[in-house]
Amino acid sequence: MRKISLLVLLLAPVLLMAQKLTRADKVLVQQLQNHIKFLASDELEGRRAGSVGEQKAVDYIVAQYQSIGLKPMGTDGFIQAFPIDEGKRLTASSFIKVNKQPLELTKDFFPLSNSGSGNITSRASVSLNESKQVWFRDLQDVLEENTSNPHFDINQWVVTASNELKGKGATALFLHNSGTLVDNIQYYKFDTAKALAIPVVYFTKDAWTKYFKDEVETYDINANIEFEHATRTAHNVAAFIDNKAANTVIIGAHLDHLGYNEDHNALDINDNIRNGADDNASGTAALIEMAKSLVKKSPKNNNYLILHFSGEELGLFGSKYWLEHPTFKGNLNYMINLDMVGRYDTAHKLTVGGFGTSSKWAEILAKTPTSLITHYDSAGAGPSDHASFYRKDMPVLFMFTGSHSDYHKATDDWDKVNYIAESSIVRYVQTIIKNTDGYGKLDFLKTREAAMGKSTKFKVTLGVMPDYAFTGAGVRIDGVSPGKTGEKLGLKAGDVLVKLGDYKLLDVMGYMEALSKFNKGDKTVLTIKRATEELSFNMQF
Repeated sequence: MRKISLLVLLLAPVLLMAQKLTRADKVLVQQLQNHIKFLASDELEGRRAGSVGEQKAVDYIVAQYQSIGLKPMGTDGFIQAFPIDEGKRLTASSFIKVNKQPLELTKDFFPLSNSGSGNITSRASVSLNESKQVWFRDLQDVLEENTSNPHFDINQWVVTASNELKGKGATALFLHNSGTLVDNIQYYKFDTAKALAIPVVYFTKDAWTKYFKDEVETYDINANIEFEHATRTAHNVAAFIDNKAANTVIIGAHLDHLGYNEDHNALDINDNIRNGADDNASGTAALIEMAKSLVKKSPKNNNYLILHFSGEELGLFGSKYWLEHPTFKGNLNYMINLDMVGRYDTAHKLTVGGFGTSSKWAEILAKTPTSLITHYDSAGAGPSDHASFYRKDMPVLFMFTGSHSDYHKATDDWDKVNYIAESSIVRYVQTIIKNTDGYGKLDFLKTREAAMGKSTKFKVTLGVMPDYAFTGAGVRIDGVSPGKTGEKLGLKAGDVLVKLGDYKLLDVMGYMEALSKFNKGDKTVLTIKRATEELSFNMQF
């Protein structure tokens, strides 16, 4: 039996591609390709949440649903707009030049997030600080001077130093760290601290060596430091199929991608468009075709809510916003999420996540045969929008054909999608929906937590799921994985991670950067905030 089963598994993809397509299947394959070619075209510029390209994708989806007579279920027709708070950032007119050479934000420098603002024109020397010029400080010296002071706070030192230097006539303070002691100077875009007395700028080691290599030389410095608080508006799309049933099934997919990498979440470094054919034009196209099929004929014991989310790439913003501001008030049954369903092959089988979120899924999926190679994952949480619904105690399924070398890169293009296999995934999900129709409202089960990120890999982990939408200082925990380090320490959903060893945690990016500094077996101290209480844990990875 085992050998026969293995042979069937190996041959399944070949049989799938070799099977004769029906006329309806050929139409489906062509429609999927038409959708993905448009959604992943350069015209849409990567569908970054809140961009013109995202709006074009939204308009395209809405036009598809208007043409088949779907009922709108947004706040404005089919659309639900929601804000994305981008926090505090430098204005476009901000800059730093040293001896007329422009420096690059982030790579070379960043202002402290509570930096003072203003124009800087100075002829300055690193070794000689005088009034009416930029002053310089090596934080390594400051940290060494305070190694035995348990109450030393680098942020308070910056406040005190900037006040004192303004009194001495300084026009700005330039910081760098020549050594290995951790200074924890980070840019925190949601900083609400009072602005410092003067502009304060931090330089990377490479930039400092390049631009200020000679301490006795005099440098011509020209700069402008100004901030703005930025927001942009993203858009979910919601449509409804009303069968007058007691319960409603949600079928969802995210429509956004990475644009030109303005949010710095791509895995390649260039100025090209990240078209996101697999991620997630593939799921968007599949959802459009499923909606078309359901509006023609759908199982009658459930209604169907079709949801396209934006802001998924930023941290499930759209699905969380919809759950906090639902555009439909009826009883919700279960949710199926389609994210990256375009790269099926022998190496990228179909993963069906959420298998453990209801006691009924095993029975239902056993009744739903498919020629696709499938892998079942019990976790209800994970790096896509179904996790938002799982957090609200709803059974979920997550369709996913796996990560690949083009993930979050400019090379994720329409011509790499396996359209025949994707059509089979659409048919498979349609059959699951049909076979679930007689079960009524599914029961809900808690499951283990999935790992963070679709392709993020670390040598160590705490086993927690961050709340990406949290805008406070620190990393709020959305869930804790059973059996992992976090659970053993007693961490709970709602706890806020604030420090890991020497590394202060201001946001998720800082948390991931801190994790990368540790190896398995390392010992450290984790500090968290629980309500108003601060707790510390001795731990070992």
